[in-house]
Order: sequence, then structure tokens, then C-alpha cells
Amino acid sequence: MPTCEKCNNQWSWKQTIKKTTTLNPAMICPYCGEKQFQTQKSKGKVAIVTPIVLLPLIIQMLFDLPEAIILSLFPTLFILVIILYPFLVKLSSQEKYIGE
Repeated sequence: MPTCEKCNNQWSWKQTIKKTTTLNPAMICPYCGEKQFQTQKSKGKVAIVTPIVLLPLIIQMLFDLPEAIILSLFPTLFILVIILYPFLVKLSSQEKYIGE
């Protein structure tokens, strides 16, 4: 779970999901009110894990499995990614970009 760089309080799973699903890159810490940003390394990890949801499409191309199995994999993998997502998020008090 992410930890605020200013106050060192760990965010809950629910707080992390709520704060990271907005379009604003700045996330306000629920404990100290300071702006926090997701690190680039953290964004990279999330970008690698997120396409797992599309894995059933590749499985369908390679194997002739019933559609019911393939369709049941989508929500299962989506839930798995949502559960894992907050554990991959790391915070920084400064917004940094690739190459900085």
C-alpha cells in the first residue's frame, strides 16, 4: 500500500483506489492534506499488470476453449488487477517525469 512521503501514514486499499482513479495526477493525502504523486516506476508496474485483463483474448486465439470460460476470465482477471493495483502504487511528494 502507498505511504505518504510527508506524514508516513499508509493509505488504505479503498483510499488508494479512490485517489488514483481521478484525472488529476496530484492526490491529496487523507491524513496530512499534502499533495502526493504516483512515481514513474510505480506507473510502469501498473502499466505492465493492467494488460493481464486482456489475456483471455490471447488464450482464445491459441486454444479452442468454450466462450463461457473465456468470458468468465475477463471479470476474474479484472478483479485480480484491481486487488493488486494498490500494492503497486508508490507515492512521491514531487511530480517527476521520465528522464528527470
